[in-house]
Amino acid sequence: VGNYKRTVKRIDDGHRLCNDLMNCIHERARIEKVYAQQLTEWAKRWKQLVEKGPQYGTVERAWCAFMSEAEKVSELHLEVKGSLMNEDFEKIKNWQKEAFHKQMMGGFKETKEAEDGFRKAQKPWAKKLKEVEAAKKAYHAACKEEKLAISRETNSKADPALNPEQLKKLQDKVERSKQDVLKTKEKYEKSLKELDNATPQYMENMEQVFEQCQQFEEKRLRFFREVLLEVQKHLDLSNVASYKNIYRELEQNIKTADAVEDLRWFRANQGPGMSMNWPQFEEWSADLNRTLSRREKKKASDGVTLTGINQTGEQVSQPNKHSSSLSVQSNTVQSVQSSYNPFEDEEDTGSTVSEKEDNKIKNVSSYEKNQSYPTDWSDEESNNPFSSTDANGDTNPFDEDTPPAMEVRVRALYDYEGQEQDELSFKAGDELTKIENEDEQGWCKGRLDNGQVGLYPANYVEPIQ
Repeated sequence: VGNYKRTVKRIDDGHRLCNDLMNCIHERARIEKVYAQQLTEWAKRWKQLVEKGPQYGTVERAWCAFMSEAEKVSELHLEVKGSLMNEDFEKIKNWQKEAFHKQMMGGFKETKEAEDGFRKAQKPWAKKLKEVEAAKKAYHAACKEEKLAISRETNSKADPALNPEQLKKLQDKVERSKQDVLKTKEKYEKSLKELDNATPQYMENMEQVFEQCQQFEEKRLRFFREVLLEVQKHLDLSNVASYKNIYRELEQNIKTADAVEDLRWFRANQGPGMSMNWPQFEEWSADLNRTLSRREKKKASDGVTLTGINQTGEQVSQPNKHSSSLSVQSNTVQSVQSSYNPFEDEEDTGSTVSEKEDNKIKNVSSYEKNQSYPTDWSDEESNNPFSSTDANGDTNPFDEDTPPAMEVRVRALYDYEGQEQDELSFKAGDELTKIENEDEQGWCKGRLDNGQVGLYPANYVEPIQ
């Protein structure tokens, strides 16, 4: 009696299991989202490092293909997250609302219906069972009394001090107890028979209510199986055509890497095959100032690129990407090295990589593609009286003194590599101080934060607002 409560409790457990399954799917969706974000951050960081690093050519494109793969896989995992939450999670939530109905006094309507059904089916049989227990108790008490009366009678026969009247009373007690035993036994057997007769109907009624609970549970179990299969389909990317294409394309990009082609490109653009600017005789002119004569000579040179403009933003095709490194230094003047590290200012908010690992990543490449290399010699010695700025007319006593301009902070729009010793070198995004306004040839004088003073093209910077 009352053991049907385990079946009733299963209904409440079904509602709780719906919540558990929704929480399970929600956690997996959050994992998919975090993984997608980490893939995107990883691809962005390493794409910048590879593009700024020394690797070039087809091998660089093969390397960058991994970052493209990560971005595409990230999109697929975001789609998985959306499917889990928008389809599977919502489906369970809606089914739970339809299957379980809360009552005003607490609990669920389905639980109360099952409880009432079992109690109603069990009530007649439980009543008869109670009668059987009472009859059993009475019969056992009568048997105990009979045994005690017989024992007293037997002991009295051995006692000579007992008179016949007392002995007669004990004998009568034995007879009455025997009759009580017969009566209680008959009543006990009768109640048992009635209970046995009521058992089949009791079993039928209980099974009927139990089958209703089984059907309700079967719906839940089948629904869970259906949802789990849908979750499996959403998680299984191996059957997604676009997922297979990602790695097929990645393999093709890696196989297109050609060492011979990269070496040929480097020879043509950075080696003996590049355009040369051999020294030629140049006439000295006292009529023009030093800056003007230098710029005109630069413009008159054929086949020589003054510098390359690297705009920030999307990278162009492979040949244009390295155009800034094609510039040839005139008169083998030592170029000025920039102290700016492109990896130091890289922001990576939201990344789960530790700060220690992040610093390690930022310093993977020791130099950039567009890094200019200093020459080992120069004909401009500090003690050469003919190489001073006076020889080019910068200190002409007949020139009018130009008043110094107010210092203004500016930011570089493009990369610039100084072509002569009195020119500055900087990267796009660097900040410096303009100390002299633009001259007739479009050059300004500025000062870097490290104290170096020199010239730079005026249209390469913009004022900082």
